[in-house]
This record gives sequence, C-alpha cells and structure tokens, in this order.
Amino acid sequence: MAEVLSTFELKYQDCAPGFELPDARGKKFTLRDVAGPEGTIVVFACNHCPFVIHLAKELGELAKEAAVKGVNTVVINSNDLKNYPQDGPEEMKVFEKQYGWDFPYLLDETQMIAKQYGAACTPDFYLFDAEGLLSYSGQFDDTRPGRGTATGVDLRSAVDVMLSGNVPKKGLPSSGCNIKWKAGNEPRYFG
Repeated sequence: MAEVLSTFELKYQDCAPGFELPDARGKKFTLRDVAGPEGTIVVFACNHCPFVIHLAKELGELAKEAAVKGVNTVVINSNDLKNYPQDGPEEMKVFEKQYGWDFPYLLDETQMIAKQYGAACTPDFYLFDAEGLLSYSGQFDDTRPGRGTATGVDLRSAVDVMLSGNVPKKGLPSSGCNIKWKAGNEPRYFG
C-alpha cells in the first residue's frame, strides 16, 4: 500500500468545478444538487482503499454533523472500474450502507472530474464555501490505517472556521492510495 499525497491543483478561492455524475443506481446529480446552503465538502474516494476504509464511518458522522450546519457532503469515485471492479456500482451500494453514508456517492467513469479538481489520492478532501469557492483542501486528520482512530479533526475544524467567517489554516495534504487511472488517462500532475 503506497501512500500518495494530494497535489492541491485547486488554489484557495478557486471555484468548485461543476459536474453531472450518476450514483450507483444511475440517478444523476449536479454540483448544484449536492451543494449545501453554507458550503460543500467534496471527497474523492473508493471502496477498496485502506485509507478510505479507515475513516469511512467517521466521514459518515462528520457529514451528518456538517449537514446540520448547512454544509453538504458528496463523495466521488473516479477509479478505473475495469481494473478495479471492487469499486463498481454494486459494491458502492454495499459500501455506503455499511458505513452509514446518507449523502450522494457518485461515479466519475471518465475521470475528468477528478482531473478538474486535481485529485490525486483516495481520500482527497475539498471544502467550498456558500459561494462555491475553495476554502480548504487537506487531510481528514493525521491518523492512518493502523495508526490511530479517525476523528476528522482537521476537516471538522476547517468547516467550523469557514462557518465563522474566517479562513481555515492551510491543511496538510490528503494522504492515501493513488486514484487508479485508466491507462493513458493519467493527469499531468500524476506520477
């Protein structure tokens, strides 16, 4: 399990790239559909990554807390499903149920949305304010598989600081497994 660090292609105050993506049942969602009135957490993740599994339950809890504050969560799976079928739609349904995810878990089969966000790893976290401007990108917390229990302290703090009208401190890069790019589809920042 190689650990990859996100490269933060989006910069502070950049607009959230739009999308229209299906969930595992085929229902399509746009960024506007999933955005919260006070902000939006966009996460790139998948089913099989140990780093995602490590924090999946706590992410579900954090998303519920954030939703009460007007900040919605969406997770996007951009992995190559041909070579990683365990990340496919049927498994996504099981995964979201297992970890209590009651927010949209979407599929980016073209991998174009991951590229637009500059996502490099699973999980990769982006927090946008009510206007859709990047407020924070960084790690969930400093725990890792086999090293601590996930708390989401860094992302939770960023949400609270953003909602108070201040700028969250720059986060440490997300850490996890690299997004599984389709052959020849690797972005210029990968590698």
